[in-house]
Formats: sequence, C-alpha cells, structure tokens
Amino acid sequence: MSNDSSRIEAETRARGNPQRIRPALLTGLYMGALLTIAMLTSLVGANRVPQLEPYALERNAASYGAFAILMLVPILVFLKRPLEMFVSAIVAWVLFDAAYRLAGFYFRNLFDGLRTPFVALIEGAVLYGVAAVLCWVAGMAFRVRHRAMAPRRRRVGPQDVVRYDR
Repeated sequence: MSNDSSRIEAETRARGNPQRIRPALLTGLYMGALLTIAMLTSLVGANRVPQLEPYALERNAASYGAFAILMLVPILVFLKRPLEMFVSAIVAWVLFDAAYRLAGFYFRNLFDGLRTPFVALIEGAVLYGVAAVLCWVAGMAFRVRHRAMAPRRRRVGPQDVVRYDR
C-alpha cells in the first residue's frame, strides 16, 4: 500500500515539473518546421513545376502521405503522455498554420481551393485533442486492468453467522 502511495506522489510531483514539457516543446518546434517544409514543397511542386502535372495524382498522394506521417510523429512519440502529446502537436500545428497563412500571400487563391488558416487550425486542434483524450482514456483503462476493481471481501467465518433459535 505504501509503495502505491509513494509512486502516486512521485507521479504527481513529476506532473508539475517543467522539465517534462521541454521535450514536447522541442518536438513541436521540429515538427512544425517539418510540416511547413512539406507544405511548401507540395505547393511549389504543384504550382511552379509544370513537369509534374502529368503525375498530379501521384504527386498529391506523396504529399498527403508525407504530411500524414509527419502529423503522426507527436502522437507516436508521446503515446503514453497525453499532455505532452497535445502540447507538442499544438505547437507544431500553430507553426504550420502561421506558415500556411503566410503562404497564402505568395500563392494567390490558395484559400479558395483549400481551407482557410483558421479552419485548418481548428481542425488540427480538434484532431490532436481527440487523439490525446483517446490515449488518456486508454492509459486509464490499461492501468485499471492491472489493479483490483473492487475491494477484497473478507471471508465469512462461523463467528459471522447469525443464528436464530426458536
């Protein structure tokens, strides 16, 4: 019993430790930069390289695939730590959204065919929020599976039997 309480106290102290957030921030910065590079590469390839036009389907599939893999990195890195996952993902997504907004100035009519930057920001935040909540709930379910769900009942002995004599 004391081992469980000391472990819970250590986890509680670790949650308040700002050193746990630093890897999430760094991962978010790196992933934001990589998402921005993937977006700019896709935009330049689609709008400024006419030799890729016959391969538009393959070009777009490769862009979507690279983007989806990069979006999964914060989820997979912080799978067992939902708070860090959400922080990392939101930092990356805000950086991507800022670059997307700036790309709209250079690439005319970018937001006509695609989402506006605000809609993209909200969609990314909801997606990563749902992923963090699912990982949090799954972690709680796995922790419950390793512990007793109900307190143990004591054995009933002969001293506990109530006798009614007539």
